Amino acid sequence: MKVKEKPKPKYYGTVTPYPNFNASSDASILQSAIESKKVDEDVIGAILAKRNNEQRQKIKAVYESSFGKNLVESLKPVLRSHLEDVVLALLMPPAQFDAYLLRRATQGLGTDEDVLVEVLATRSYAEIQEIKKVFKQEYQKELEEVIKEETGGDFTTALLAMLNTKRDQNTVVDMELAKRDAKILFEAGEGIGKANVSTFINILTTRSGPQLSKSESQESVDCWVSPGQTGGAAPTGDRVTPGNQNFQLKLHLVHFLPYQGHGTSDQPLIRILVSRSEVDLQKVVEEYRAMFERTLHEDILNDTKGHYQKVLLALCGPS
Repeated sequence: MKVKEKPKPKYYGTVTPYPNFNASSDASILQSAIESKKVDEDVIGAILAKRNNEQRQKIKAVYESSFGKNLVESLKPVLRSHLEDVVLALLMPPAQFDAYLLRRATQGLGTDEDVLVEVLATRSYAEIQEIKKVFKQEYQKELEEVIKEETGGDFTTALLAMLNTKRDQNTVVDMELAKRDAKILFEAGEGIGKANVSTFINILTTRSGPQLSKSESQESVDCWVSPGQTGGAAPTGDRVTPGNQNFQLKLHLVHFLPYQGHGTSDQPLIRILVSRSEVDLQKVVEEYRAMFERTLHEDILNDTKGHYQKVLLALCGPS
C-alpha cells in the first residue's frame, strides 16, 4: 500500500535557492569584484542577496579552498557602513547570526532587551539549542550565564524559560484553553490584581504559535512585557510571543519613524530582513502594506540609498 506523502507547508520566505547555482563560478566572480580597481559592490550585493543561506555557505567554502582566503575577511576591508553590516550578516549561518545578535545585545553599556526577546521568542526549541551550542563555541561562555549576568528579576526567569522549554508544536487550537489563557494574559498585561508570573511565563513559553496567537486575539488581548511585570528589567512594548512577532510594525517603528530626534536605526532593519528572509518575510511584507497602506519597498526606497538599498530590496522580494 502506497503511503500518501504529506503536502509540503507553503514557503513564506522571500529568498529561494538560486537556479543553476554554481559555487565555483560565484566564488570567482566575488574574487574579481573584491580585487578590481574599484570594488564592484553591486556584484557582491547582487550575488549574496540572491542566494539562499545554504548556497552562501557553499560559496564561502569554495572561495577559501580556491583562493586560500576567508571570504568574510576579504570583504571586510572593501565594504563600508550598512552595506558591510548586511553582507556580513548574510554570510553567517542562521544560528551563528543569532548567537552574534545575542552577544552584541549583552555587551557594552546596557542590555538590548528587545533583541533578546525577539530572538528567543521566535526561534524553535531545536534552533535555540543550536544557538546555545554556537554561542559557547564562538564566545567561550554559556548563554544562560550571560543572560543571568546581564538581566534581572522575572525577565531573567522568562528568558531562561524560553531557552530551555520545548514549545508545543501542535497546530490544532484548543479554544477553551485559548480563552483561559487570554484571561490570564489580559490580567497580567493590564496589571489587574496579582498576576501569577510563573503561570504567565509558562503560557508564553510553552504554547504553540497558533494557540498563543488565538489566546491573544480573544477579548482583544494585547499582552505587553513591561517594567511593572518584570521587576524593571524588561523592554516595554515588545511582545513575548512566537510567530512573526509583529515584525512589520517593528520595522516601521524602529527604522522608518525617527526615534526621539536621533534619526532612524538600520540595525533592526538588517536584523529582521536577514533573519526572516527564509522564514516568513513574505508575510511581513504583506502585513506591512495592510497596516501602513504603503509598501515596505517604498519606505526602503525613500529611506536608504546605493548598493545597501539594492540588497535590502532584493531581500524583500518582488514589490
